[in-house]
Amino acid sequence: MADRTEHRALTKRFGYTKSLRNGGCSMKIIMLGAPGAGKGTQAKKIAEKYAIPHISTGDIFRANIKNGTELGKKAKTFMDQGLLVPDELVVDLVVDRVNQDDCANGYVLDGFPRTIPQAEALDKALSEMGQKVDYAINVEVPDENIVTRMSGRRACVDCGATYHIVYAPTEKEGICDKCGGSLILRDDDKPETVQKRLAVYHEQTQPLIDYYTEAGILKEVDGTIDIDDVFAEIVKILGE
Repeated sequence: MADRTEHRALTKRFGYTKSLRNGGCSMKIIMLGAPGAGKGTQAKKIAEKYAIPHISTGDIFRANIKNGTELGKKAKTFMDQGLLVPDELVVDLVVDRVNQDDCANGYVLDGFPRTIPQAEALDKALSEMGQKVDYAINVEVPDENIVTRMSGRRACVDCGATYHIVYAPTEKEGICDKCGGSLILRDDDKPETVQKRLAVYHEQTQPLIDYYTEAGILKEVDGTIDIDDVFAEIVKILGE
């Protein structure tokens, strides 16, 4: 207990984090991968196994806006106008979140950074607190697999439940198991939309693969295999 109290004091004083798990190894992880690669699923599994928070920028925005924080109010002014929240503000929000007590042993960042300027700003902010990212895990899935995966998704028009015609089919084709509503292919999941999103990903986010390779922290896993097998590969990287 004293160990944990001392650890909190150090964190508050120096913004410095040293994990109490894994023989003192830190667990600050960034998840990379194209939309539909399954990085969100893996981030949740990592968070559960290693008892560290799964942090998505969407959740941070919602929490700060709901709590009426100064950063939340700033973010809301951009969002209300349909504008992207500037990188500096997103980094401030992320840094504020990772300095909370539940991040003392590390965290999994999902959906951030998305661009090189965001990655550089995050590294700079962390280094000023004596911290750094430990792992960037890229869930690698070829584009054609992602298009097939996402175009097989179906959503219930009534209750919003999601299915997949191959991986999670309903008992009756086109009918929701939960409420009996009709299933649709959402615009977001249509092949042409998915291909556009992938093009944006390759242009903006793919350079991060090179960025983290140069930093010596990139680890790649094959995202085409079964979800549990992907996770087993990640555990090999992070350690039991």
